[in-house]
Amino acid sequence: MIATSMQQVIITEPGGVEKLAYETVSIPEVNADEVLVKVHAFGINRPDILQRQGLYPMPKGVTPVPGLEVAGEIVAVGDTVTQFKVGDQVCGLTNGGGYAEYCVVPESQTLTIPQGVSFVQAAAIPETFFTVWANVFQMGKAKTGETLLVHGGTSGIGTTALMLAKSLGLKSFATVGSNEKVEAISHLTDAINYKTQNFEQVINEKTENGGVDIILDMVGAPYLEQNLNLLRRDGRLVYIAFLGGAKAKDVKLGQIMMKRLTVTGSTMRARTTAEKAEIAQGLQTQVAPLWAKGECLPMIYQTFKFDQIQAAHACMDTGEHIGKVVVEVL
Repeated sequence: MIATSMQQVIITEPGGVEKLAYETVSIPEVNADEVLVKVHAFGINRPDILQRQGLYPMPKGVTPVPGLEVAGEIVAVGDTVTQFKVGDQVCGLTNGGGYAEYCVVPESQTLTIPQGVSFVQAAAIPETFFTVWANVFQMGKAKTGETLLVHGGTSGIGTTALMLAKSLGLKSFATVGSNEKVEAISHLTDAINYKTQNFEQVINEKTENGGVDIILDMVGAPYLEQNLNLLRRDGRLVYIAFLGGAKAKDVKLGQIMMKRLTVTGSTMRARTTAEKAEIAQGLQTQVAPLWAKGECLPMIYQTFKFDQIQAAHACMDTGEHIGKVVVEVL
């Protein structure tokens, strides 16, 4: 029997980790196309941090409760749900509300957890894998044999992109902020400490000035010139954030034209249900088999208990994490 009430995390007002608090509320009811998940674990992501700071609010009409990915057991299904049943172990990309003991997830954004994958690992899958699959492999059209540069290589997004690149036959480079981080992902990529080395120079040396085909960038304006310099003809520059600055000056439009470059970007939050469903389908058919073999499973940096949400956010705030931060609810 499902309980009637649950605890969830709320943001009392924009600010630091002290603005995160708990409240007891009724368990949400499922709509026809949703499943209700008893949450065993959920991931902490950069959009959650920005939301807490008041910089990335939920869309109008969507729950203000943070949390974009959960893993757990289905305890109820909507009337039109056909792919899942009560008792299934799943992870899913939520539309918010993941920081809770129960969460509703659209059926089309829900994935079956492969056998042998833990709830903690599964909780770290949806947000980063949806983001990387959509941006690098759908929009960026990455294919076997190409070369990918990932800025922020030890973030959850970064490690996900590098793991997928390795498994799917792409060569990669990554920028990181310390020698410790270089070592931490050395098994996945050719990492460069941007604080001590010029990444453009290093990559040119290692590619004999050949450059790269695709760049996944979350830094933004400070790297634009070097990114454009490094891209090969028909290269793709894909933005998913601009943590270093959103406005760039003196963009070399001629270089974009001569190289036939594509510059694009997206946010997951603004995508439609149909778009997210398409991403989920791609993951289910092309990436889930890798998870089942033990490949491309998230790198877990640290786990916290449900009553340690402030500590979990503080961990993310330091920027020292390598991989994902996850909260265990059960």
